[in-house]
Amino acid sequence: MRTRKASLPLLFSVVFMDMVGFGFIIPLIPDYIAKFGGNPALAGLLQASYAIGQFFAAPIVGRLSDRFGRKPLFLFSIGGTFLSLLLLGFAPSLAFLFLSRILDGLTGGNITVAQSYIVDITDSRNRAKGLGLIGMAFGLGFIIGPLFGGLLSRFGIAAPAFVAAGIAFLNLMLITFVLPESLTSERKEALAKNPRRAFSGKLLVETLRRRGTGPVLHMTIVYSFAFVLFESMFAIFASTALGLDSATRGLLLAYVGLLVAFVQGGLVGFLSKRFDERMLAVVGISLAAGGLLFYALSPSLPVLVIALLPLSIGSGIGSTMLRTLLTKSVPHEASGGTLGIASSVESLTRIAGPLAGGALLALLGPRMPGIAASILAAYTAWFGYRFLIKEDCLAEGGVSCSEPL
Repeated sequence: MRTRKASLPLLFSVVFMDMVGFGFIIPLIPDYIAKFGGNPALAGLLQASYAIGQFFAAPIVGRLSDRFGRKPLFLFSIGGTFLSLLLLGFAPSLAFLFLSRILDGLTGGNITVAQSYIVDITDSRNRAKGLGLIGMAFGLGFIIGPLFGGLLSRFGIAAPAFVAAGIAFLNLMLITFVLPESLTSERKEALAKNPRRAFSGKLLVETLRRRGTGPVLHMTIVYSFAFVLFESMFAIFASTALGLDSATRGLLLAYVGLLVAFVQGGLVGFLSKRFDERMLAVVGISLAAGGLLFYALSPSLPVLVIALLPLSIGSGIGSTMLRTLLTKSVPHEASGGTLGIASSVESLTRIAGPLAGGALLALLGPRMPGIAASILAAYTAWFGYRFLIKEDCLAEGGVSCSEPL
């Protein structure tokens, strides 16, 4: 038990440093594309290439970790990240830039393995705490990464990639020599008897047709797509529309991350005890929709900073409430599977969102992805008001809606 408790801080460190390394690169995407003479709209394709690789590889990495253990798959995943970052730092052309991101995506899945590791070393009473620790490491790393990535870029565009590669190498050493294997032979046998259910279109359609779960999952899909439109095109927008450098873009991304962390870490709990969760979801997403429009039309940096405030607060409230409502729309024993479906769909939006954002940027300019995201978020809020509040699709039994979706 002592070894298991000691593994948690180490696992936190591994995930935190990995996300810092990942976040280093985000504000630099416009600079890499400009360096090789590419069209700014390629930013969407570049981010989608990573997401495509991860969408296909992450479930495979998860299943292989069930069979061979967590530690070997950790080494595979972070080893791939290390190689991809070296490739990024030395990239002589746009083709190598894409190759780097595809390799990182294909060997991705360390968050999946980390969550599986937590399940191995915790009991049901302490599991939420352990998973929360991983979520905290994920969030903090994503805040700090873009901030320092932008600052390091002042030493050259390749500097953040090499520093991130150094972090990945340190993680490899920690996993190799310090982190113990968590998967026991008994646990391995149990996983073999109850393999993970693969995501499929049929499973998604079945879930969307459920009277209680369907409306919330519908909202989750549309809003996730809207937010990915914003997230994937933000650096390009800040660079092309407002002329902001990589350091400023990194500071802005850290600012958004801190606001979302504050909301999700404290404000949501305070509000949910005092207000109806369905109303909070609708109000939060409405606030985000307004913030997205304000952001897309921002003429200067000070206005952009103000616009990101309601966007971040609304998103923090709305996304958390959607996840909460999703778990409450199904029996307790089915909540894990439903969240898994939502995560798979969100992975798909991380492919489609950047592609759509890049196309909108190329055809209609850098402000259009934000405007489109605002429209989608506004639709999500309207849909939530219609089905969650007015017709109460989450009433007991989930069968009180008067007409089909």
